[in-house]
Amino acid sequence: MASTTDRNKISLRRGWREDGDESVGGKLAKTETSGLESCLDQPMDSSSVHEVINYTPSSLPAKHYDADTTEPISCGLQTLEELLSWQRSEANPFNVAMVPLADREPSLANCPRRTLVSHDMMGGYLDDRFAQGTESEAPYAFYHWQYIDIFNYFTHKMVTIPPAVWTNAAHKHGVVVLGTFITEWTDGATACEAFLNGEEAYRAVADKLVQISHCYGFDGWLINIENRLSVGAVKNTPLFLRYLTDQMHERVSGSMVLWYDSVLENGQLKWQNELNQANRVFFDACDGFFTNYNWTVTSLEGMQAYSGVQGRQADIYVGVDVFARGDVVGGMFETNKALDLIRKHNFSTAIFAPGWVYETQDKREFRNNQDKFWSLLSDFLYVHRPTLHLPFISSFCQGFGKALYWRGQQEVKKSWFNLSAQEPQPLYYTEQLEEHGWLKSRGCPEDAWNGGCSLLLEGVIPAALSRVCARVFSLHVPLASKTLVSLIYKPSAGITVSLELKTTDANLCTHSGVQDVSTTSVSPLALGESHQLVRQFSQICGQWNPDGWTVRCSQLELRGCALREVCVNVQRDGEPQDTPFSCRVGEIMVLDVASLLLPPEMVQGVCIYDVVWLRGAGASSSSCLHLNATLRWRYPAQLVRHFRVYWRRLRGPDPRIPPGQLALVGRAYSTLFRVTELEVAEPPGLLELVVEPVSREGFLVPESHWGRRSLSYTEEQTAAV
Repeated sequence: MASTTDRNKISLRRGWREDGDESVGGKLAKTETSGLESCLDQPMDSSSVHEVINYTPSSLPAKHYDADTTEPISCGLQTLEELLSWQRSEANPFNVAMVPLADREPSLANCPRRTLVSHDMMGGYLDDRFAQGTESEAPYAFYHWQYIDIFNYFTHKMVTIPPAVWTNAAHKHGVVVLGTFITEWTDGATACEAFLNGEEAYRAVADKLVQISHCYGFDGWLINIENRLSVGAVKNTPLFLRYLTDQMHERVSGSMVLWYDSVLENGQLKWQNELNQANRVFFDACDGFFTNYNWTVTSLEGMQAYSGVQGRQADIYVGVDVFARGDVVGGMFETNKALDLIRKHNFSTAIFAPGWVYETQDKREFRNNQDKFWSLLSDFLYVHRPTLHLPFISSFCQGFGKALYWRGQQEVKKSWFNLSAQEPQPLYYTEQLEEHGWLKSRGCPEDAWNGGCSLLLEGVIPAALSRVCARVFSLHVPLASKTLVSLIYKPSAGITVSLELKTTDANLCTHSGVQDVSTTSVSPLALGESHQLVRQFSQICGQWNPDGWTVRCSQLELRGCALREVCVNVQRDGEPQDTPFSCRVGEIMVLDVASLLLPPEMVQGVCIYDVVWLRGAGASSSSCLHLNATLRWRYPAQLVRHFRVYWRRLRGPDPRIPPGQLALVGRAYSTLFRVTELEVAEPPGLLELVVEPVSREGFLVPESHWGRRSLSYTEEQTAAV
C-alpha cells in the first residue's frame, strides 16, 4: 500500500549479480521485458539473490512508479506522440487487469435498455492510481455493479487507461470497462489533423488503442472528439471508427467502441443532444452513441421516430450529468427523473459523474449517500446476475475500510483502499414491509469477517409476520451434486438466522424477454459440529477464533441444479410484536464437497528484480536503509483470494542477533508485488521474502507450499586510489 514517505530519502540504484557471480550487472532498461529477463536469469536451483548496493539513480520509469517510493501507479497518455510510441514491452505490468470478464444474465447483447456509468472525478487517477492500494481515510468506490452494464473511466488526458483496480472489480461482476480517447481545444484539433489525414495514420492510432486495451485487459473505448475537424479529417473519422471497432472485436472478446455526441459530419463542433442525420455517420461506424446531456422530451421522441435508430435503440446511451450542469432534466438526487423519461422512450442511458455523491456531500456519509442515490434509480435499472462457478464466496468487501480483517481479526489496523480486493457484491436496498416493518441491507466497516466490511441487515419484523427474508445475491451458479454451504454471522438477541437458497434447472437460461424462470426454495439444515463434513471442513481451514461470530455449515444434495438467489431469513424467537433486529453477515460460501479432497498447489518460481535502495532519516540518529523490489511468482490465480507477502531478517552485520520472525509486508491480488520502503539492517545482510497463497475457501496451505527467495546484500566497494 502507498503511504506518506520521507521526501528527503535518497534513491540508490543497485547492480545485481547471482550468489557466486563476481561480476556486477549493467543498468536495466526501462522495460518489463528487461525486468523479466533479469528475473528469468535467476537460477531456480539457488534460493538466494545477491545485491551490491550502489548509488546510480533508479531507472524505473517515473510514469509507472512513484518517484519517492517506487510504488507502482497507473496513468494515461497525454499526447499523440506518446500514443504512437507506446510499446507493449514498456507497458506497466502492475496495471494489467488479472480478472477476466465474467458472463452475466442478461448479456449485454440481450439487454434492451443498458446502463453505462462514466466515472469522471477530479481529474482522475486519485487513490485508484496506486496499483497495490493505498492508505485512505475517505476514498471513493463503486459497488452497485448489479445495476450497470458498462463502466467508462474518463479523464481529460488524450488516452485514459483505466486503473486495473477498476477493471478487476468490474469484471468480477460482468461489467464491461472502457477507456477514453479524447481530443479537445486547439491541441486536439492539431492532433486530429495529424492522425485523420489518411488511412495509414488513422490505422496506426487505432492499432495502438487496440494493443493498449488488449495488453491492460479492459474492453474498449469511448471516442470523444471535441474540436472542429477539417473536411478531410471528418471524412476519415467514420473510417477510423469502423477500423477501430472491427479490430477491437477481433482482438478482445466482448469489446465495444462508443462515440460521444460532439462533431457533425461536416466537421462542425456542435452538440446535438440526440442522434440525427447530422451525426448518424459516426453511430453507423461503431457500437453505440453517447448523447450530450441537454436533451428534452422532444429529443427523445425524435430519436424514437428516426429511421437511423431502428433496430439499434439499445445502442443509444442518453447522457445524464449528475452534477446537473446546464439546462438538463434531473441530476443530483433527482437523477431518477431523467431515467424515468429515458426508459419510457426505451433508450439506454449513460450516467455521467455519479461521484457527485462523494465530491459534493459529506464524505463521512458517503456510503449512505451512494446507497440513497442508486436506490432512487433502482426502479429504472435491471438487476443483473453474474454467471459464476463454484466455489462462490463473498465476505462483502467493498474494496476499502477502516481496517483489514481476516477471519474476524484485524490484520492491518489502518484505513485502506484497493478495489482489487472487492468481492462479489450483494444487493443493497431498503424495503418497506407491512404495518411498521422495514428491512435495510448495507455495507458496514465497523466489523468484518474478511476484508474491509460486512453486510449489515437491519430492520423491524412487524407483529403480523414471524420472519423477514432478505434477498442478498441474485446470480447463476451451477451446483455440484454435493454442495457445502457455510454462513458466518453475528445476530442480535431474540432472532434466529438461516439461509434460504433458490434454485432452478441448470440448463434453463434466465432471459426469455424479461421474464425469469421459476425457482425452488431450499432451506438447508445446519449440520452439527460433530458431523464428519463439518469436522473435515474445520480441519482444512485450521484454527478459528470467531470472536462472537457464528459459523453454520449445511450440505445440499441436488442434481442438475443452479443457484439463482441467496437469501437470509431472520425469524423472531418470541411472541408476535414489532421486533427490531440487526444481523451482521460476515461471509457466505458455496463450494463443491469434492474440493475438500483436492491437494494444495505450490508457489513456484519466486524471483526478485527491479531492486531500488532508498536511504532516509529513521528513528535513530543515523539514516535507515530501505529495500524496494518487485516479486513475481507462479500460482493458479483462480485458486486464491489473495497472497500474503512476508519478510524476515536472516542475518545482519551483527551475528549475535538471531534471525527475525516473519512480518507481513502486504497483500497481493496477482502474482506480482512491489515491496516498497522496507526498512532493513545495514549491509552486509541476508533477508528472506515469502509468499503465502490464501485460498478462496480459506483452506490452509502448508508452509512447505509457500514461495521463498532470500536476498543477500553488501555495500559497493570503493576502489583504492
